Amino acid sequence: MSLAQQIERRRTFAIISHPDAGKTTLTEKLLLFGGAIQAAGEVKARGERRRARSDWMKVEQERGISVASSVMTFDYLERTFNLLDTPGHEDFSEDTYRTLSAVDSAVMVLDAAKGIETQTRKLFEVCRLRDMPIATFINKMDRETKDPFELLDEVEQTLALDVAPASWPIGMGRDFKGCYDLIHDQLILFDRGKGDSISESIKCQGLDDPKLDELLPDYAVEKLRTDVEMVRELCPQFNLKDYLEGTLTPVFFGSAVNNFGVQELLAGLADFAPRPRAGKALERQVAPDEGKVTAFVFKIQANMDPKHRDRIAFVRVVSGRFKKGIKMKHVRSGKTLAIHNAQLFLAQDRAVAEEAYPGDIIGLPNHGNLRIGDTLTEGEMIRFTGVPSFAPEILQKVRPEDPMKAKHLGRALEQLAEEGAARVFKPALGSDWVVGVVGPLQFDVLADRIRTEYEVPCRFEATSLMTAEWVEGDPREIKKFSDQNRASMAVDHAGAPVYLARNNWHLDKAKDDFPSLKFLKTKEEVY
Repeated sequence: MSLAQQIERRRTFAIISHPDAGKTTLTEKLLLFGGAIQAAGEVKARGERRRARSDWMKVEQERGISVASSVMTFDYLERTFNLLDTPGHEDFSEDTYRTLSAVDSAVMVLDAAKGIETQTRKLFEVCRLRDMPIATFINKMDRETKDPFELLDEVEQTLALDVAPASWPIGMGRDFKGCYDLIHDQLILFDRGKGDSISESIKCQGLDDPKLDELLPDYAVEKLRTDVEMVRELCPQFNLKDYLEGTLTPVFFGSAVNNFGVQELLAGLADFAPRPRAGKALERQVAPDEGKVTAFVFKIQANMDPKHRDRIAFVRVVSGRFKKGIKMKHVRSGKTLAIHNAQLFLAQDRAVAEEAYPGDIIGLPNHGNLRIGDTLTEGEMIRFTGVPSFAPEILQKVRPEDPMKAKHLGRALEQLAEEGAARVFKPALGSDWVVGVVGPLQFDVLADRIRTEYEVPCRFEATSLMTAEWVEGDPREIKKFSDQNRASMAVDHAGAPVYLARNNWHLDKAKDDFPSLKFLKTKEEVY
């Protein structure tokens, strides 16, 4: 198969949602339909089945939340899908932001009873900054829900996004009968007792087809016909150009836990989700069909395999045909790496990647030489942009319970910082490390991971620090500033200078005293 055909096959997307909207369950069911797994392992199921395929980290299994992005590759309908499941909990949003730099589209999952929630809105805004196409899946229709028209209006008004229903629900909660597929004119009936099996669709000759009267109660058919007539008057028809430009979202209704509506969503993504996009580098745009391989690192994950102290760099292939054994230039260091053992993923399961194409996500075993934001090429000195880091909102000191393990703690913190799990700072004065996070739950997860993965029990302690901002500018000015503010200076895991501010007054004074320096809340990782 040619490079152009392989590119055309690929669909790389992320799933975004507020916690508890059913994102992990939907991920499971997409894999089930894609044939990647034989039975779905629900997060809330018992025993072994509790180990949801995409939530493989110990702390995720215990809490029933997603805190790390998982990558899953599977084939369906002659397409290769690269699905990136993202953390739903807002305390882990930075990982989600970075993941969105590696995908071409997103699926937004909404709880039908709750509609647009806070985290959904935040994540949508990140997608909007990238003009990212979004498909919407309104989940949990088998429970009592908001009126479907109210949900559509909420998406339209809150997110300023045109909505084009791809399916329409027939009832809700106990009276949920199924959906009518508006794109293909077919009825999909809901059967509560079917477990993991797939609902069958019944082809119809439009809404006047007598089959509808045979298969549905009178009141349901009448309401369906009235609703769809209103939908077609009030909502625009699905328009591929508007979807690809990020101004219109197709809306699918369903119940992921019951496998309902999932097949239609996946078929929709196969039909209209974008193929791999061009990559933005500082120097130029990189088209996916260029002959030379280029790629960038958007995530690093330590200890995916608890039996081995492994660290995997997750890499998005931007252009060219990647082959096992290829030699790649590591642009930041200028070194050449021969890549023999790249991995493809199904959550924590892996296979050696003999080949990979634009849009694919591969894992490279990493011994500390790769960082988030690194660019890999077949020789060209270009640097991809768009992988962000954010100034932390909460800062605490961390100490090992056993003082003899201070060095071990330092190594663990540096690895977790390279992974992007937290910001880690080594102050110019004193021996304590300072850890910065976006949300407080991250401290619990970090303490648990440091204890279980690195065998260093530790404790976090409050500080008087308000924020940490990166300092950029003329090296001589930075040195002068550092000398005058030694007690407030630190370096991050990459050695970049950071100002630790106790309050806004100190931060404003620093900026006034050194107007030529930049104090950054957001830093783009470009190497």
